[in-house]
Amino acid sequence: MEKMQSLEGFYQSKFDRVPENIRNGVGHFNVFKMDEYIGKPTRPAVYSRKDYFKITLIIGRNRIHYADKVIEIKKQALFFTNPQIPYKFEWIDDYKSGFFCVFTASFFHHFGNLSDYEVFKPNAIPVFELTDEQLEDIEKVFLKMKDSLDSDYAHKYDLLRNLVFDLLHYTLRMETASKAEKPQANAAQRITHMFLELLERQFPIEDVGQRVGFRSPSEFAGQLAVHVNHLNRAVKEITEKTTSMIIAERLLQEAKILLRHTEWNVSEIAYSLGFKEATHFNNFFKKMMQLTPVRFREMD
Repeated sequence: MEKMQSLEGFYQSKFDRVPENIRNGVGHFNVFKMDEYIGKPTRPAVYSRKDYFKITLIIGRNRIHYADKVIEIKKQALFFTNPQIPYKFEWIDDYKSGFFCVFTASFFHHFGNLSDYEVFKPNAIPVFELTDEQLEDIEKVFLKMKDSLDSDYAHKYDLLRNLVFDLLHYTLRMETASKAEKPQANAAQRITHMFLELLERQFPIEDVGQRVGFRSPSEFAGQLAVHVNHLNRAVKEITEKTTSMIIAERLLQEAKILLRHTEWNVSEIAYSLGFKEATHFNNFFKKMMQLTPVRFREMD
């Protein structure tokens, strides 16, 4: 896997220039039409993490590649990416259109935590196919972004933040409308949220010396100052999964990324994921995937 792409790297690769004051301390935001850079000579798309967030309106057939799955967009979709999960685009048709905006977490400092939104969580599938009516609604938001960014309005960045939130809430409402929501107990929801946040803070693994610190339900319960049985009940009530299964699934997700996109050996990956022995990691991976880590790495 290529090293994390920075904002500077994004601008250099797409436009051969880097805007001034891109790291000016107040955060960065920009919005583009696809045709502003489609067709420019660039290197082939590669898997990589980004150090910025991105929301893309894709019009045209496309594939989005992750470590362990490929999602095909047949007509048009809204796509959310975060700094934790590597991916790459593959255009299928010649017709390519749409918009995208890029922004840093610091752009929303004091305005909320982007990681609290489902579309930016690592275990989400953040691709939402759109009807023609939904496409029209989303295009209007991006056009407002373009107009606002190009304007001299003194509070345009506040307006741009609101427009990003418009996209987030439009998508979340759209997702909610497609499935019945169960009422959730506040205490259980709060404990589960804290558990998931603590789990996620351990990722991504980007250095061979980095190591996961908490791997068992009891370790998480200790960090959250609750009894492990209380944690297990809350997590099961909210997610319908056991605490151990959620931890295992997240470890597996990171294992796939490291196997597919780094040259680290299996022992190094096992160590980074908190396994005492490579054999323990091999057994874990084989139980979860029905194939060994080495075999998974060979598959492409």
